[in-house]
Amino acid sequence: MSLPVPADYEEWMRRAVADARLAFDTGDVPVAALVIDENGAVIGAGRNERELHRDPTAHAEILALRAAAASRSDWHLEGCTLVVTLEPCVMCAGAVLAARVPTVVFGAWDEKAGAAGSVYDVLRDRRLNHQVEVYPGVLAEECAELLLDFFRAKR
Repeated sequence: MSLPVPADYEEWMRRAVADARLAFDTGDVPVAALVIDENGAVIGAGRNERELHRDPTAHAEILALRAAAASRSDWHLEGCTLVVTLEPCVMCAGAVLAARVPTVVFGAWDEKAGAAGSVYDVLRDRRLNHQVEVYPGVLAEECAELLLDFFRAKR
């Protein structure tokens, strides 16, 4: 079943793709995330910075959620939307659940480590105390091509 994708999701994803390109400068995998509040304002942004900071938890989603929580002075991010260029991993999905984010929009599927429907479906697991509405595949080709370019250059 394919869910409708609000037009704003594509606009936000374009910004996330532009942010992800900055990761090339630090040798990080080009993934970026935005947290959008109920009014459509970006209240948190992050891109992968694992290599930059030598921190295994410095994923785009984690950094964006931290920035959004700081912006709100509250870790509860109810009413917000996380937009990310790559399907979240298990760690990032756990952070989304902990922050109570109700909606996740992502671009490319992660067939090796995804936790929003490909390998795992942590975000919609009914056994957990919070489930998330997931909109996959927004600008999927553009997001996937960015990753392919990065890994081609590494080889």
